Amino acid sequence: MDRGGGMVIPPVMDTLETKASFLRESLRKSQDTTEGMVKILGSLDRRLSALDSAMRPTHVRTHTIGMACGNIDKTLKSADVILRKFVSSREAEANIRKGPHEDLKTYMTAIDELRSNLYFFSSMKTFRNRDRVVNHINNILVEAILKLEEEFKRLLSAYSQALERHNLVVISPSPSHPESPGNLGDPDAGSLTEQRMENVDKTVYEIPVLIPARVLPLLHDLALEIVRTGNRQECIEAYRESHAPVLERTLKKLGVVDKEDVKRLPEALKAKTDKWIGVMRIAMKSVFAGEKQVCHQIFHDIDSLKDLCFAAAIENSVEMLLSFVHAVVRHRWPLEELIPLLDMYAVMCELRPEIETIFGGDACSKMRESALNLTRQLAKTVRIAFGDFEKRVTEEDSKINDLDGPRHSLTSYVMNFLKKLLDHRSILEICHEEPDAGNEANHGPANVIGKIITALLSNLEGKSQKYNETALRHFFLMNNVSYMVRYVRELKAEKLVGDDWVPRHRKIVQQNANKYIRAAWMPILQILTIQGSNTGGSGVGGTGGSSGVSRSLVKERFKAFNTQFEELLQRQSQWTVEGAELRESLRLWIVELFLPAYRNFIKRFGPLVDGTKNQEKFWKYTPEDAARHLPSGWSVVACGHLGGGW
Repeated sequence: MDRGGGMVIPPVMDTLETKASFLRESLRKSQDTTEGMVKILGSLDRRLSALDSAMRPTHVRTHTIGMACGNIDKTLKSADVILRKFVSSREAEANIRKGPHEDLKTYMTAIDELRSNLYFFSSMKTFRNRDRVVNHINNILVEAILKLEEEFKRLLSAYSQALERHNLVVISPSPSHPESPGNLGDPDAGSLTEQRMENVDKTVYEIPVLIPARVLPLLHDLALEIVRTGNRQECIEAYRESHAPVLERTLKKLGVVDKEDVKRLPEALKAKTDKWIGVMRIAMKSVFAGEKQVCHQIFHDIDSLKDLCFAAAIENSVEMLLSFVHAVVRHRWPLEELIPLLDMYAVMCELRPEIETIFGGDACSKMRESALNLTRQLAKTVRIAFGDFEKRVTEEDSKINDLDGPRHSLTSYVMNFLKKLLDHRSILEICHEEPDAGNEANHGPANVIGKIITALLSNLEGKSQKYNETALRHFFLMNNVSYMVRYVRELKAEKLVGDDWVPRHRKIVQQNANKYIRAAWMPILQILTIQGSNTGGSGVGGTGGSSGVSRSLVKERFKAFNTQFEELLQRQSQWTVEGAELRESLRLWIVELFLPAYRNFIKRFGPLVDGTKNQEKFWKYTPEDAARHLPSGWSVVACGHLGGGW
């Protein structure tokens, strides 16, 4: 309040009032302004919307034009690429038409270019002429690959020629065993005795140059490209068609046994096996070895083809060679034909390392197994022949000669054949060790040969019983067993028949000789025995006197002695003694047995006929005369080249 007593307004309140009025006025003006702006903005928005609507067709046309320009640019670029692909395809096609023989590298590049273009056009799904272009390129590629295969075969055929023997075999004869150059590697060469095997070792089998080294890289590139195209089988066929006939012609030039020879197999087996042996050895050590080398050079980094192409090339040739062995093992051979079979088996054993190596791998597994199986079958065929021969010897029933009791033809035949077998004794041992499910224990060559000799002895014993005369029966056995003993000793075959065989059978010879002498000479010795009346009977060669013995009895005994002695000498002059040593031994044995008795008879009873009429009729032979007559009564059979005694 003021001093006059009225209300006084403070100054602060007056200020606030003023500010509030100002704010209200400001808010009012702001609201008016906002409303005005809203009206303006609303009007502007309506105008902008109208402008946008008016401008939209222009923007659309501009965007469409821009896209059209981009599409045109892309189309031009695509057209340029397609044009370049067409140009390169035409150039590649031109190179393909020329063929690969002019420039193989350019030809290979053309194939790569066509293959790339084929992929390019195949991927252009929107290209209207795609199918026509793709088919055209495919046709050119097919033609290109065919020309590659043709070139591959052309090169193989041009540089592959059938080989002559002199390109495959070189003979290096030993100075101590000179051989003509055509023998050792020759299909017409002789049997493979151990001597021949030693000489065969001196033969050098050349690995032939089937294709020149300069051509091998071209063939490799061609093969690689053919395989890259997916024509792997065509490559194999091309190689087979080009090389298989060459190998077959080579074997025919060497003299391979053909199908007609196989059909006539039993005829001239020895000559055919000799020819086959020569060809087989050259084929494995030269021809097939060279072929495998070429295959590995051409396909050295195409592992899947090396063995397949080799197998395809040699398949027919191997069949040509093994067909002969197949035919042989299908027959049942007599032992007379065993030597050719042993020769074949020896070669198959000799070539086993080459068979394992050259026919190694899966592609040649059938050929390898066939060759090894045929080796085993040859061994089995040999063993069967042995068994058949033993049976034949046991059952042989030829006649004997009743006159002279000589060595029988069966004895000669068996022992001579065993000699041939012993020339192959090392291969016989291997043959009987060959795995075979049918093998029996103790089935080795010693056991088999021992059985054959035992069968021969048994047969001879049976034949001896056919002789009516006991002396001749034992003479026959003595002769034959003596011959066998001599053969075994000369051939040094004791290890095959047993170390005790010779001494045991010498005793058999001795026993039969003693039995022969007793049977043949005892009747004469009995004539020389006269019982003395005062002696109680003096024996043969006894020392008793002649008292009590009549002159007439002595004369009769002299006459009987002369008759039987002459008959015995005459008869035994037809008998044959096996070997000069046995003859001399027999003479000594007879002399030791006969002469003492005859000499004593002369001493005791000779005086009774001395001085009698016709004395020479009774006392015709002195002891010395009788001894001289003994050996002259026998003929002697020599044992070929064999020497030594029984």
